[in-house]
Amino acid sequence: MSDAAHATNVSDVSDVSDATDASDATDARGVGQMRQAILDRVLRTAVEKAGAPGQLHFTERQLYYEMCRVLQPWHRAPRRAQFTSAPALTYDAYRATLRRHGPAPVPGLLPPAVPAPRRAAGRHTPEPDLFDYGLPRVLVCESDDIAAMLRANGVPMESACPVYGASELPLDPGVLRMLALAGHGTVYLLHDASARGLTFPARFARAVDVPDGVRVVPLGLRPRQAGALHLVHGRGPAYAAVPAHGPAPFVVGGMGGGTGAGTGPGLGFALSRREREWLRRGRFVELAAVNPASLIRTVHRLVREVRPPRSQLTELRQVRRAGFLSWPTA
Repeated sequence: MSDAAHATNVSDVSDVSDATDASDATDARGVGQMRQAILDRVLRTAVEKAGAPGQLHFTERQLYYEMCRVLQPWHRAPRRAQFTSAPALTYDAYRATLRRHGPAPVPGLLPPAVPAPRRAAGRHTPEPDLFDYGLPRVLVCESDDIAAMLRANGVPMESACPVYGASELPLDPGVLRMLALAGHGTVYLLHDASARGLTFPARFARAVDVPDGVRVVPLGLRPRQAGALHLVHGRGPAYAAVPAHGPAPFVVGGMGGGTGAGTGPGLGFALSRREREWLRRGRFVELAAVNPASLIRTVHRLVREVRPPRSQLTELRQVRRAGFLSWPTA
């Protein structure tokens, strides 16, 4: 083969290779654009679901988990099978999707909570006897963002329950006095399902000098509850030591197992082996992973101590155990 022919063949091969690379790049751009279009549509759907019903307010992380639910609707699975799922979308991809949304605000999306300088409770009213009345309940959230979200959706007014974030601790002495005056005042705690989240009741007790007779009731989240709801889990460094027990409701002053103001809660329920293994794998579930409407409904029900209505199926099973609607034995 002559040098000229060889050069021509090499040039042809190079042209084919360049054309192939260009085609691959075009295909890659097409796939990327299609993926972006899908995520943009998922974001719009997630915004609608996070704000339903009634145009609720929600946090940035709540919207992220809502997108994961749209992509992988494991939350529809029966609760009998307890499990948590890996996120269907990286947080970086979610943030990129938010940026493509443009400068227009996302309806219902709250800005990140910024700890504000501490101010005296009751500054909004000139009433001199404000702290002379009893306050039946207070809710304290481990997450400042969740506390801001609950306040933005009217939980304090609808359930007569002030809501605080962890950065607002310790509670104002006037608020603590109102809880004591209520007779059976209660501080409810909301925390993540994580090794650190399970220590939030003990951290609260160390930070707040709870008056005698005031109950401190952790509402969750615990791993078992997260599994029943099929929430999306995160993964962090594995924890070498996971407590064998979790916090139970306790009352400072000896009414329910407490040992005095400033002490941690008793260990009232045992974490199951499955829960401990789940935690040891470094998994955790944030409160933000709960659908906003579901979280608000649950908080209203728990702080008011309203039991959920029994289903007809539950009542039917109880009736059958009592002997009604059962087949005769003879």
